[in-house]
Amino acid sequence: MPRQLQIDKLLETVVRDGVSDLHITVGQPPVVRSGGHMVRLPTKSLEKEDTTALMKSITPERNQQELQERGGTDFGFAFGDKARFRVSVFKQRGMIGMVLRRIPNEFLTFEQLGLPPVVRELIQRPRGLFLVTGPTGSGKTTSLASMINWMNNNLDHHIITMEDPIEYYHDHKKSTINQREIGVDCATFPDALRGALRQDPDVILVGEMRDLETIEAAITAAETGHVVFGTLHTTGAQGTVDRVIDVFPTNQQAQIRTQLANGIIGILSQALLPRKPKGLVAAYEMLVVTSAISNLIREGKTFRINSAIQTGRKFGMILLDDSLFNLWRNGLCEEEDVINKSNNPGELRARIARAKKGVFEDDDDDDDDDEFDD
Repeated sequence: MPRQLQIDKLLETVVRDGVSDLHITVGQPPVVRSGGHMVRLPTKSLEKEDTTALMKSITPERNQQELQERGGTDFGFAFGDKARFRVSVFKQRGMIGMVLRRIPNEFLTFEQLGLPPVVRELIQRPRGLFLVTGPTGSGKTTSLASMINWMNNNLDHHIITMEDPIEYYHDHKKSTINQREIGVDCATFPDALRGALRQDPDVILVGEMRDLETIEAAITAAETGHVVFGTLHTTGAQGTVDRVIDVFPTNQQAQIRTQLANGIIGILSQALLPRKPKGLVAAYEMLVVTSAISNLIREGKTFRINSAIQTGRKFGMILLDDSLFNLWRNGLCEEEDVINKSNNPGELRARIARAKKGVFEDDDDDDDDDEFDD
């Protein structure tokens, strides 16, 4: 039986059932992640030869070589016109494992994603650094693709993205969009970023700000009159600011604090949860950098950012735990699921317990809680 057919069948299942990931590893059947849960497909258990053949049927030569040399590789590929996939191939116990993440073909609107409404204003600024953060699989790429798509439809910009690999494909609409894939179109993120500054961009998207060089280049680009989007695997706005500064050696931190205070315009931190009865829904933390918050960053008082978000509701800010509480209160998510994603689980559990007794804190009642409904 041809292996190609088998991978096609598996991908067909992923597209048809609308699941997010396909896991292929030796010793069990293929597994899909559906609504946050891992579900085994009713087929045979995979052997070493199966996973190798499945890998070879879709992995470009260049990536097969990288797999041999480095033990892992990532690439994107299109499954006809049905969907695109981001593929991570790796070795485990000397055998081949793969995870294929489905990238939907259509862009979701801000309303469908439940993005905080202030995002639309922030991304129209003439310059500044906008960070989207959260753990792997929290929907950062989808949120960013939605923002780039909105700009593409509404603004006449030159947008350059640097991604590893490219996930969502954008056509030129009102904007001109150039998408560069790391390892294919350019060598590294810092190289691509330095090159981008000579390419007359209005907007630069840096897929991942992994290291000092990339973070430094992104902050500089934001200061010099560009809107720069970046992602980090951090939780919460306060933790993100600390993480960016901590990447730098101690003797540079004061300078970076000043640069960041001047350059950053917002941080969106997100978490993805199972939605009742099925599907997924996002909770968001939104930090809008006002002059007061700019001062906190400059003076190294980041521990006060969370209370500043709490009092900054009129600017469109919200804490992740408030967003999670609203999802529970509006009946969209189970109590345990929101507590699992919380930054302060103990506090959130106590707050839910009080709410069940009918004791809502004063500020809960005027919450604008419909922004998370799909």
